[in-house]
Amino acid sequence: MNDLESWLSDSAILSRKSASELVFEELRNLILSGRFAAGSKLPSEAKLAAKYGVSRPIVREALRSLQILGLTETRTGSGTYVLAAGGDGDIRYGNYSARDLMEARAFVEVSSAGWAALRRSDDELSRLLALCDRMEREEDTEAWVRLDSDFHGLIAEASKNAVFRDIVDDVRDAMAQQSGLLTALGPRRQESNEEHRAIVEAIRRGAEAEAQAAMEIHLKKVEAAVGRIIGAEPR
Repeated sequence: MNDLESWLSDSAILSRKSASELVFEELRNLILSGRFAAGSKLPSEAKLAAKYGVSRPIVREALRSLQILGLTETRTGSGTYVLAAGGDGDIRYGNYSARDLMEARAFVEVSSAGWAALRRSDDELSRLLALCDRMEREEDTEAWVRLDSDFHGLIAEASKNAVFRDIVDDVRDAMAQQSGLLTALGPRRQESNEEHRAIVEAIRRGAEAEAQAAMEIHLKKVEAAVGRIIGAEPR
């Protein structure tokens, strides 16, 4: 029996409440420790599901998150392969690290929400409310992530500040990857819906300070969720 077969034979009991996150964390740690070497193929979804006693969709979400992290790649018809077996485990979305993205969002989006409360048009408000309604009804993760990206882009547009609009537009792909990771690994979707609704209600009332505060709360909770995944200490 080789090392991989030995590892698979050890049963692993997980809390089903956060099963995707727990599977993700163990696989990530195994990759970063070098036990799953760069270039090696991970066990199949079926074998991982049997090891952890979870469904294949849960394993699929964990594998998708590893890919977002840049640790693996999935090759159609072949399987999932390790790209890296070391590093600091920080999350990267293309050219941006998780830290880069969160630091920038705090400066841009809090101000954008405040200006949107003062400058938004009736049409923009209607679109924001409609996005909230759609996100609250949406059950498909990928569709929800696209709506989330539209939501943050529209707030920047409603700020009537071209710099804020262009910055948010430039990082929308990175924001979508981050959103996808968090919604796959935890209960962030429902929480985000509530936070989004609070932001829009403040914008609807033209309450600049409240809109800024609601956006700041939202981003702080996103930052805390990302920190939990990568093991970072809260600031």
